[in-house]
Amino acid sequence: MVLLEFSMYPTDKGEGVSQYVGRILEIIDDSGLPYKLGPMGTCIEGEWDEVMAVVGRCREALATDCNRIACQIKIDDRQQFFDLHKNSFDLDVVVERSVNHSRAVHALKIFSDHGIPTVNAPEVAEVCGSKFLTTQALIKAGIRTPRCFLAFTPESALEAMDRLGYPCVIKPTTGSWGRLISKINDRDAAEAVLEHKQILGSYHHSIFYIQEYVEKKGKDIRSFVVGGECIAAIYRHAEHWITNTARGGSTTNCSVSDELHEISVKAAQACGGGVVAIDVFENDDGYSINEVNYTMEFRNSIDVTGVNIPARIVDYILEVGRK
Repeated sequence: MVLLEFSMYPTDKGEGVSQYVGRILEIIDDSGLPYKLGPMGTCIEGEWDEVMAVVGRCREALATDCNRIACQIKIDDRQQFFDLHKNSFDLDVVVERSVNHSRAVHALKIFSDHGIPTVNAPEVAEVCGSKFLTTQALIKAGIRTPRCFLAFTPESALEAMDRLGYPCVIKPTTGSWGRLISKINDRDAAEAVLEHKQILGSYHHSIFYIQEYVEKKGKDIRSFVVGGECIAAIYRHAEHWITNTARGGSTTNCSVSDELHEISVKAAQACGGGVVAIDVFENDDGYSINEVNYTMEFRNSIDVTGVNIPARIVDYILEVGRK
């Protein structure tokens, strides 16, 4: 069940838009769905397809004589549970866009086991959602990636850091947007960070994933692979050593060379393929793969690359659904 609050109005008709809003309210009332008028919009309740169909009909009603339409939408996707013994899904394909890794993996597995194609496959989500499993897949495929150690205790983690050398990087095996990542500059910093992780004690801090620090000179590469093709790439720039755009990094276009295309596609295939974003380091020795992301974000990449990334993804999803 979904709660959808939206407001829609033309922006090319001056201040008097009551007649156009009236059209929208008539469509909402005729839909038969429960709704409530609010000071900043109208809230309607129903299944996803039902409420989105109402929004679509409202837009079509305005588009007959309005050249520019503004629409704001808020969605509350209410709690869903799955009967694991029953296939009650009438679906051609499922597209996963959740930022919650645990929910994504479990939901994809349920749909997949009922024979419903998913983008991405649950196996891809499981591998890419774990930095450890991603590293293992890259190593197995012979793809260049920064040197990594894995430890289970603070003492063994400290020994691993001493052997790897400083600076080095310690990460949770699961996570995104550069969160909970620490650059360890010396042994004193290592002891302090390891102590904090031990005291915090959650699952994220119980495994010590330690990675070689790669000097990026203020930038790295994010490449986008869709169905076996590297369709675009960006440089991510930052004065900070973490270049994620979610952490304030800026973007410019990165031309996709044959070498970048090859290593990006190989990395995607090593993790199961589909629709993935590849984090690539570039230095004097060439390219190396840092991470592979299965729920790619592309908001800051469309304009700078000139590639309609979501459209390419939709084409691929339709292709998967038709198989």
